[in-house]
Amino acid sequence: MPEWIEAALWGLVGGGALVLGALVAWFVRVPARLVSHIMAFGAGVLISALAFDLMDEAERTGGLAATAAGFVGGAVVYVLANVALARRGARHRKRSGDHQPSESDVSGSGSAIAIGALLDGVPESVVLGLSLLGGGGVGVPVLAAVFISNVPEGLSSAAGMKQAGRGARYVFGVWGGIAVASGLSALLGNLLLDQASPATVALITAVAAGAILAMIADTMVPEAFERAGMATGLVTVLGFLTAFAIERAG
Repeated sequence: MPEWIEAALWGLVGGGALVLGALVAWFVRVPARLVSHIMAFGAGVLISALAFDLMDEAERTGGLAATAAGFVGGAVVYVLANVALARRGARHRKRSGDHQPSESDVSGSGSAIAIGALLDGVPESVVLGLSLLGGGGVGVPVLAAVFISNVPEGLSSAAGMKQAGRGARYVFGVWGGIAVASGLSALLGNLLLDQASPATVALITAVAAGAILAMIADTMVPEAFERAGMATGLVTVLGFLTAFAIERAG
């Protein structure tokens, strides 16, 4: 199987976790406190993966200066895009309660939420595609982190969409579209950077890592802390430890 096709499939698997979470939220009434705990766990998983897999690898191949520049640059781009989307109604796109606006509350918020979900998922998918470069197979710790964190993201956000009165066609259209876009992002990340220098790959990896960390702080942690409260830190640590154990076992 060509490497770029494999990248697309793994990206689709990672994005498919969002659909899985949305399905659970749509058909099962999951307690809000449990959603918050799962979100905190997913945040810890992602933090571990970007620290030990993405940033470590980027620094070793591209050097500290380029890695730091890419890391900060990725965060800046994400935050600026997130600010623009927040003004259009997408600020609480991962919240499971009544935070998300309906279309009647904020016109165009449905499109902003969909674009925001895409913004959150693309960096993770590109990293999955990059992890296949060189023929070593997909980065299992990164894949596990993306999948484990995407389930609660899809669950929480879909619950909020349902609470705001959005229908099944919109909810599953968004998450199905994001899953497909995740596959395409992984494919393009692999295909376009196949002949790139190690330094370039390291820079792109650092950019993605910066965007992911900014996403965690801006969208996942607030949802986790609102109802998990002081337990958020402990659950996040457990998520971090789980991903760290997976990375070391691999």
